[in-house]
Parts: sequence; structure tokens; C-alpha cells
Amino acid sequence: MFLHGRKSESAELEGLVRDAESGLSAVRIVKGPAGIGKTALLEDVIAAASGLRVMRVAGVEVEQELGFAGLHRLLLPLLGERGRLPTPQRAALETAFGIQAVTAPPDRFLVGLATLTLLADAAADRPLLVVCDDAHWLDRESLQVLAFVARRLDAEAIVLFFAARDDDTEDDLHGLPELRLEGLSEPDAAELLESSVTADIDRVIATRLLTETGGNPLAILELARSLGEGGPAESALTDPLPLDRRLEARFLRQTRGLDEATQDLLLVLAADAGNDPELIRRAVGSLTTAAFDAALEQAQRAELLVPAPGSDPLRFRHPLIRSAIYGGASAARRRQVHAALAEAVDPIRDADRRAWHRAAAVDRPDADVAAELEAAAARAGERGGCLAQAAFLQRAADITPPGPPRNGRLLAAVGAALTAGAPHLAEQLLDKLTPDLGIPILDAYAMRLRGFLNVMLGRDGAVPLLFEAARIFRDSDPRTTRDTLLEAFDAAIVVARIGTGMSALRIAEAALDAPPVPGEPIIADLLLAAHAQLVGRDYVSAVPLMRRGLAAMLAERAEGGERWFLLGVLLAIELWDIDALGMCAQRYGSTARGRGALRMLQAATHGAATYELLCGRLTASTAHFAEFKDVAAAIGADLRYADSSDALLHGWRGDETRTLAAVAIQAGPDAERPGGLQVQLARTALVVLRLGQCRYSAAQETAALVFDEDPPHFGNMVLPDLIEAAVRNNDTATAERALQRLAERAGASETPWAMGVLARSRALVADDSAAEELYLTALSLLERTPLATEVARTRLLYGEWLRRRRRRRDARHQLHSAHELFLDMGAAAFAQRARTELAGAGERARERTHSSSYDLTPRELQVAHLAATGITNQQIAAELFLSTATVEYHLRKVFRKLGITSRRQIPHQI
Repeated sequence: MFLHGRKSESAELEGLVRDAESGLSAVRIVKGPAGIGKTALLEDVIAAASGLRVMRVAGVEVEQELGFAGLHRLLLPLLGERGRLPTPQRAALETAFGIQAVTAPPDRFLVGLATLTLLADAAADRPLLVVCDDAHWLDRESLQVLAFVARRLDAEAIVLFFAARDDDTEDDLHGLPELRLEGLSEPDAAELLESSVTADIDRVIATRLLTETGGNPLAILELARSLGEGGPAESALTDPLPLDRRLEARFLRQTRGLDEATQDLLLVLAADAGNDPELIRRAVGSLTTAAFDAALEQAQRAELLVPAPGSDPLRFRHPLIRSAIYGGASAARRRQVHAALAEAVDPIRDADRRAWHRAAAVDRPDADVAAELEAAAARAGERGGCLAQAAFLQRAADITPPGPPRNGRLLAAVGAALTAGAPHLAEQLLDKLTPDLGIPILDAYAMRLRGFLNVMLGRDGAVPLLFEAARIFRDSDPRTTRDTLLEAFDAAIVVARIGTGMSALRIAEAALDAPPVPGEPIIADLLLAAHAQLVGRDYVSAVPLMRRGLAAMLAERAEGGERWFLLGVLLAIELWDIDALGMCAQRYGSTARGRGALRMLQAATHGAATYELLCGRLTASTAHFAEFKDVAAAIGADLRYADSSDALLHGWRGDETRTLAAVAIQAGPDAERPGGLQVQLARTALVVLRLGQCRYSAAQETAALVFDEDPPHFGNMVLPDLIEAAVRNNDTATAERALQRLAERAGASETPWAMGVLARSRALVADDSAAEELYLTALSLLERTPLATEVARTRLLYGEWLRRRRRRRDARHQLHSAHELFLDMGAAAFAQRARTELAGAGERARERTHSSSYDLTPRELQVAHLAATGITNQQIAAELFLSTATVEYHLRKVFRKLGITSRRQIPHQI
């Protein structure tokens, strides 16, 4: 095959292939409209990749609703090696493919890690070229897994190429590098036209053809053939239809020129994936074996079917041919073909495909077929194919008469779509609900699901919908009422805007008045009680409930805690319980990694980053925030907010530019009052930055905003900061008011962290006779905890107090210790503040050389920190959802940058 044009595009892809031979990995999405030459370009690159093993899969339109179907076809040659996979990965993959009995739905990200491991192991023997053609027609589960793999390739010697039409895979492949194909240049298009026709064509016709096709190679070839055949193609040049429709019309005319048996064969192939010749033979039915072979031969002579790589002998030359044949058949004829396929499919081995064909064969409500589709949906959900589950349920609803059963199936489809991370599909399904059925419970479920949808899409209105759904559930379903109220609390914490007339207080009041559920309370009940009392009543009375809820989260064999991780970990913050915060983040982070549950892992990594930050391990915190952002990208979160979620880290580093940029996104002038968790974190970050810079007025202004609003969550952290800023500004009244609130809440909590910052804050406002004892008490309490940030700040404030009392020697001791702590953690602004105070006490603080650990990339920091714990490369790979080869690659870079030769040296460098 000679490829006309595409020299630069071929050179780019072939360069990536050569890099793979050197051990590097790469990804490209070859994008462009139908017929532009995506497949031809990839075939040309494949032909030149003689040093690589090639694995390929093509999306098939009729398989789009069969979860993991494409991935199974791709990995089939490697499944014999699945026994080498770690047990969770192997179990997830086998469940997704229906190889083992279902015990729990597999997480598609754990399936992704299994896929990455299989591909990386294969590439260890020989570099690997993986080609996914027609990715826009791949089933969504397979596409999401391959996108997951693509985002984690680094140094495995794997090249992954996708071919997709414009915008058809935008969500799943978003952010991956693209190679866009435009029409051929005029000289290349003319050369292709000249080489593809044997008869003479008038120059004016040729010029018109090149203009009309816009350099689209398939259009040039097909319309040129029609020109050679006579009039129809000439009229097609002035047809106002889009180019792909004109090509389909050309293919349909070509098909209708064949005999009836061949047309039957082609329509049956178009209605099924076409991978099983014997199935097609049985479905055609009226044809004998000889007639089937004759029909197949005629279709191949007409170049509608072509031999395909591997074992598939029944492949359309171009996907538009399939579309033309299927779309050109009458609805009655299509139903007849699907009925034949349903009869031909093995009802035991391929029950889901049979159900789908049966559904396509009916044109009116059919209770039996709808029930069969519902059973297929349940099987798909058990395998983790949530989008397939949604598709089966949607089709079941389509053949169910309007009424409660139809709405019930649609609502179940919405739930499956949301679980799969497809909120736009969920919204389309919600819009199909039959309105005004007079059944409040169904309305409440619809509200609840639309609330979830709004949270996922970052839209306003989530909290009012969840709140109203809980109100409707109240009289009939106490369990669902309480769960929905807890979901409303969760949404109120994470969404940008709660909504007019809605507040966390209203949720709390409804929760306090909610009917109890018989039996022992579960984690959800304990968390709801704690947050309702905290928001709806007062902090002091909520403390026992908060302790009970947090204890349940940390109990052995705690069930259900992962669903409510954020609400649980917030209790640790509210109680000033640093140990519980660390344990929650570690436990649920490990659970999330083991299950491949990335949404839980996202919350857990943010909790781990916050814990490490408060403990003064800013480099470790950076690594956790990097993982948080990486996971956010993998699950399709809004990266504008995810990338700025580390505002508090930048505030502690004293990085004004990054802190202000993050604050502008999270808590800018349009932020709702009081705002959710990220708003309060951003405001706290700004206060910390200004305190480090000795800009006490600016610090007090922001801290006072939080104090006055007293937000339902994360408002206590700023109280010691406000007291410090107000004292430095000689605003005794404000300091006293803040101290009164801190004393009440810290006194109820009684943790070392709470009592330590309370003692330090009291020292700031105390007279000289009491201040020193309070500072020493604060140090004694805080040094029992891992809170290096609080210890350093306490030593700094104590040192400043000593210097102002002219006790320069004692001051130097405290200030020197504070300075070393701030330098160790990388808190530049606070280190400079301590250095200035030391100079005033008569000591010049030494300058520390730049730490080479700051030169590590976020990914290298992640790998280095895990390697420092002593775990193996394979364990690091499982923790970070990477391949072992990528971990080894990053470790080599870590060693080189840090100038070390052993993993045992890493802890001393970072």
C-alpha cells in the first residue's frame, strides 16, 4: 500500500515507534473525520514497525453496549499470562470478562491496572505497539480502561495509538496528545485521484471533485470510481448532504447492485459484530453453505468486505459501509435480521447478546424481552460493566409502557450511568422519565439522582434536590431518608454553591428531626448524628457524637466507612485529632488502592496530603497532592479546582504567586458565603501565607472573615491564627473574642493538639507573669504529637516573646530551633521570619543549601517516598497505579538527581 501525503504525520508516529525500541512509551490520538485516512496511516506505521509486537482492536458500533467487549478482544492473546497478576488485579479482570464467578463488581480502574501490567509484561520481552482503531465505537468501559493505561505509560516500551473521529471520544481521551489529520494537500489529492482511476476524467470534473471532497482520501477514491461509472456520482458532487452521508449513499447504491443472498449476508454482518462466521451462517438461515461462501466471495469482489488481520474473515472495508447498509435497510427488515441473530446466538454462552438482538427485533412493548434485558443488565453490573448495564436498562424501558415500571427501569439506568462516571448520559435518561405519575417515591429517587448528577458536573442545585428528596422519603423509608441527608451534607461540603434558601443548618435541622432506623446504628447514622449536632446545635454537645462517629470509622471491620470518608475525616479535623486524621487517610487509602476505587482514593490522598502538611513534611505532602491531581484527572474531575486544591501547601511554603492563584480559583470574590471545604482551606492558606510574611493586618482581615461566618466545617483551624494576627495588630478585643470561642471548643475536645494551641493562644494575650508558663505548657502538649508545624510556630512565638523581654540567650535557643524546623520542612516565609528575629537576638542564622529533593518532579517524589518506606517496586506500582517499568525508570532519575546509589539513602535526601 502506498500512502499519499502524510509524510510529517508518518514521521511523527514512526519516531514514537523508534523511541519504544529504546524503552520509552508514548500515546497519540489520531483524530479526524470519517474517511480522512486514520486507518491507512496506522496501517502504514504498523507495516514499518518490524521491531515491535503489534496488538490491535477496532471498535464495532453494534458492540458499543457490551461492556469490556473490546478490551477482551485486545487482551485475548495475553490472557494466558493472567496468573502472574497480583490477586486483586486478576480477580477484577476475570470478573470483567466473565471468566470467574462474580462476588463483587470489579472496579474498572483495577481492571485498568491489570491491563497495564499485562501489556507492560509483554513489552518486557519485545516492544509493543497497541492500536485501537475506531475508538469512537469501542464500548465505553474498554475505552476508559485504555485511557487509564494511556495516562500511565512512561517507560514500558509501549506505544498506544487511538484512531477516533472528531469529538466522539472527547470525555474519555481528554488531555491525551493528539495528531489531527486534515485533508490532503492539493498536489497529494491530485496524485491520489490520478493513481486511482483508469479512465480519463475531464479536468473540470476532477477539479470539482477535489474541491468538493476537501482532500478526504476515501471520498476521492469512492467518488472517482462513481465518475468512472457514469452519471450518479456526478450528481453526487452537487448533493448538499454532508460528505459522510454522500459516501454512505455511494456504498448503499453499490450494495443494492448485488444479489439478494449477498445483501442478506451484508445486513446480518452489519447488525452484529461479525466475529463468528458460524453465527452469521446460522442467522442467514435460508442460505446453504455453498451459497454463503458464494455470497461472501461476491461481497469481497465488490470490495465491501476485506480480509482482516488475525482470525476475523468478515470485516467491512470501512465503517461507513456498515452504517450505510444498516441505515439503508427498512425498520421491518432490520427487526427480521435481529430476530434471526437472536435465534442463532447461544442462549447460555452469550445470553446478553441474545437479549440485545431480541430487543432490537421488537417494535412494541414486550414484557418477556424487557425482563430478559433486565437480567442482562444485572449480569453486566456484576461484571463492572455499568454503562452496558445502563444500556440494557434503557432498552428495557423503551419496550415498557409508560408508567411506574418504565420509570423504575430508567431510574436504575441513571444510577448505573452515574456509577460509570457518565453524568451526561444520566441526564438524558432522566429527561425520558414519564412526568406526573403521582408516585412521590419515584419523584424522590429522580431528585436524588439528579442531585448526584449536579455534584458530578459541578452545577448548582445539588443540595436542594437532595434535601427535597430526603423530605419525601421521610414518611416511608427512614434508612434512605438518613442516607440522602448525609449525601446532602457531603454535597454542601464539596460543591461551589449550595443554593439560595439552602444551608447546612437546614440539613442539620432535618437530620435532627429524622425518624430513627430500628436496630444498632451503622456508620452512616453515627456520622449523620455528629454532623447534625455540630451544625444544628453547638460544638460542645457534638463532641461525644463526633468521637463516636470517628471511632466507628476507625473500628476493625468497619463497614460502609469508605462511602462517607470525607465526612468521617472532617470529624478528625474538627476534633483536632491528628492521629485519627492520619489513620483515616492511611486505612481508607489502602482500601481504595486494594479495590482500585479511585474516587475514594482521591479523597484519601487529599487527607494524607493534609496530614503530612500539618506534620511539617511538606515534600511528602507535595507527593500526595500530586497523586490527588493524578487521580482527579483519571476520574474526569474538574482539573481547574483539583489543580488548585493544594493552596494550603503553597501558603506554608511561602509561595505567594501560587497561593494567590489557588485562592483566586477556590475562594475568589464570587465564592459563596460561607462556602464549602475548599473555600475554607483556601482562606486558611492565605492567612498562613500572610502570617509567615509578617503581614498581620492582611492575615487578620481574612481570618476575621472566617470567624464572623463561623462555617459549619473547617472554621476552627483559623482561630489560633486570628488570635496571633490580632495581638500583633494590638486588637485585643478581637483576640479575646476568638480566644473565647477557641477555649470553649478546645476545652471540649481536650486533645493535645487542641489544648496545645489553646495554651499558646492564651500566652499571646497573657501578662508577663503567666505567658511563659503557658508557652511551656503549649510546647509540652504539642511535642507529644507529630505536628511539627505547630511546634515550630510555638517556638517562634515563644522566642519572639523572649526577645522582646530582652532575654536574648533564651530567645536564641527557641528561635534557632524554630528556624531549623521551618528550614527542614521547607516553610520559606516562616523561616525568614525566624531568621529576622534571630538577627535581632544577636545571632546570624546559617543559610541552608538548596535541597535537591525540590528538583524532583511530583511523580518522582511519589516514587521516592514510597521507596523510602522499603516496599518493592511492584508494590509501589500497585500503590500508584503504574507499571513496574515506570517505577524503575523514575527511581533511576531519583538516584541521579539526588546523587545516591542506594534506596537506603533516599530518606536522608528527601
